[in-house]
Amino acid sequence: MSRFYLNIAVDTPLHIVFDYLPLAQSEPSDYAPGQRVIVPFGRQQKTGVILGLSSETSLSKKQLKPIAQHLDKDPLLCEQDITLYKWASDYYHHPIGEVFSQVLPKQVRAGKPLCIEMQKLYAVSAVGHEVEESSLKRSPRQLALLQLIKSADKPTDKSLFDHLEWDWRGPLKKLTEKAWVTVSQEQALPCHKASAPNFQPNPEQQAAIDAIIQSQGSFQTFLLDGITGSGKTEVYLQLIQRLIAEGKQVLILLPEITLTPQLANRFKQRLAAQMVISHSKLNDSRRAQAWLRLKEGFANILLGTRSAVFTPMKNPGMIILDEEHDTSFKQQQGFRYSARDVAIMRARNYKIPIVLGTATPSLESLHNVQQGRFTHLVLPKRTAGAVQPSIKLIDCKNQRLDNHLSDNLIKAITKTLGRGEQVILFVNRRGFAPVLMCHSCGWVCQCLRCDSRMVIHKNTYLHSPSTSLTRGHYGSKQKASTSVASGLLRCHHCGAERRVPANCPDCQQAELFPLGIGTERIEETLSAHFPNIPITRIDRDSTQRKDAMQAVIDKVHEGGAQILVGTQMLAKGHHFPNVTLVGMVDIDAGLFSCDFRASERTSQLITQVAGRAGREKKKGLVLIQTHHPQHPLLTTLISHGYESFAKDALKEREQAQLPPYHYHALLRVNAMDEQAVLSFLNKVKQLISTIDTRQVNILGPVPAPMLKRAGRFRYQLLIEASQRKTRHHFLKTLLPAVEKLKLARKTRWSIDIDPVDLY
Repeated sequence: MSRFYLNIAVDTPLHIVFDYLPLAQSEPSDYAPGQRVIVPFGRQQKTGVILGLSSETSLSKKQLKPIAQHLDKDPLLCEQDITLYKWASDYYHHPIGEVFSQVLPKQVRAGKPLCIEMQKLYAVSAVGHEVEESSLKRSPRQLALLQLIKSADKPTDKSLFDHLEWDWRGPLKKLTEKAWVTVSQEQALPCHKASAPNFQPNPEQQAAIDAIIQSQGSFQTFLLDGITGSGKTEVYLQLIQRLIAEGKQVLILLPEITLTPQLANRFKQRLAAQMVISHSKLNDSRRAQAWLRLKEGFANILLGTRSAVFTPMKNPGMIILDEEHDTSFKQQQGFRYSARDVAIMRARNYKIPIVLGTATPSLESLHNVQQGRFTHLVLPKRTAGAVQPSIKLIDCKNQRLDNHLSDNLIKAITKTLGRGEQVILFVNRRGFAPVLMCHSCGWVCQCLRCDSRMVIHKNTYLHSPSTSLTRGHYGSKQKASTSVASGLLRCHHCGAERRVPANCPDCQQAELFPLGIGTERIEETLSAHFPNIPITRIDRDSTQRKDAMQAVIDKVHEGGAQILVGTQMLAKGHHFPNVTLVGMVDIDAGLFSCDFRASERTSQLITQVAGRAGREKKKGLVLIQTHHPQHPLLTTLISHGYESFAKDALKEREQAQLPPYHYHALLRVNAMDEQAVLSFLNKVKQLISTIDTRQVNILGPVPAPMLKRAGRFRYQLLIEASQRKTRHHFLKTLLPAVEKLKLARKTRWSIDIDPVDLY
């Protein structure tokens, strides 16, 4: 190739690959797909990724520019990685440059040099082994560290000290200065010392393990459908153990950051593996190191959230995606991808099996089972002799309620605590109350920037959500406010905050009162009923601090929290052996929603929350408060279980021509000026009229369920087709024309493929 051009993906909102000239005196052999380069782009320079080389270009000589810098000698991404990113760009109709920018760690896309950091390893020296404990009586922290490092039996990294609640760095430095502790460095992470597994799988677990192991070396998707407490994590552990022994790597995806420490600790106890973690709460350096260690084969396991699905694997063995039904796997901003669907495509490219685990399979996954695309593995029984909890409804009609807590629920809590057992109360709304109302004139506090009411937060402070403290959780460093008037009003959609006014802004009367319930209000009510019982609140406000969720979990296992009040964060994968009573305070809102997915999500939520009760030998009880005890969803769930509900729901979806039987794409448009949005959508409708729409349905444009959010007016247009290919071809024709509209510059618009909600 005498004259050649580099095809480069650059971070721009344009759906094109840019052609550049190579550096002077360079050869085609110097370049390969997957290498990073610095390129001139307008008045700035950007990092790009080479996608290929070509002998032709559509640009003129004046338009062509040489790259500014060639960053990588060897490709950073392999062919399979590039293929996946191209597929994601094509399927989700998102610019290829932005896809690369959003899926790569910040340090990688910033063009920084990459190398695996050396790990400091600590070991007790020969001199240190001879030290008598009596000589360190005046240095108890040095003694504690010395004993801790001795117990490791081998050089260990600083993670050994993570559980210590005091600053160990100074005492450790003293030990190294005395030469009692030696410090060495190496690239590889230390393998954790695994405990001998005491695991005897039941027949269903063994069948699942055998089926997945037999698929090694080929692509196959398994839906591991196990009821809560059926031992899905144990199945994962057995599979991972075998793959690590073969030198393979495993990628494990979780829906929530809060689940990561709990599962990481369990893996460390059971697996002799080099494990790295990746999620959005880690700093850029740690995320880049996790990415690089898996790519280079220095780690056996990557435990991560949604974005970790794009991490390259040197020796891929398996992908596990836990809680596959969870909507957190769908990215809702920018590049709107589904981590579940990307993970399946990644496994297909790698020719490895993927396991989708859940107790409440999504209707899409059950439909794929029916179509023969997924292999269905069922775990119908709880392990260790545990049985499914009893579920009972509490009819709240005409009952006296104390801040939404019925007498029956209070009595059940009292009995449970009397037996020394623990209680979970589920309230799917954080804050104190969702509405502040005036008793005199009926005024309701609305957010000025959203079509939403502001939520009362009683135990928090203006502009400092991290200071929110919970009774029995962080102690009493700051006292919770004793009246709503000293609290805070916060919009959960745009984040706007203001203090609770002393008087009504409309009538000036001091008759403001909270309406509705939230986790804070239930916590306060329970404190009045059970003043001597430790109560812990678990929601986004109370777990913002680093390691806060792990501290809560530890406290529960130690018995320091007898009552847990929380949102759906409690529903996902937690194992609390002494919890025997679960109370669901208010689930009626999920029974009457405009979203066609609401019944599926409500059923999943009820089943998952109920699954926290009676997970070992103690019998569990679930009490659900409702004003609609005869609702078909509730009666089906309680009488026949989630499986029966899912069968009925799939039939309804098929009759209504809704997903998973039809395929949606949602064009979302927003702007500060409502008229600009409507004018833009009118132009889009005109474009659609010039395209063959006989195989697609166009619904809208209509206002979003929340018209105004963060000061912007939001409308949407729904595109529906019976085939993915039909939808894809239609959008391939429509979207390039939409991009050329002049009005597109006055609005923000995006296309959402397979949307999981309409908000």
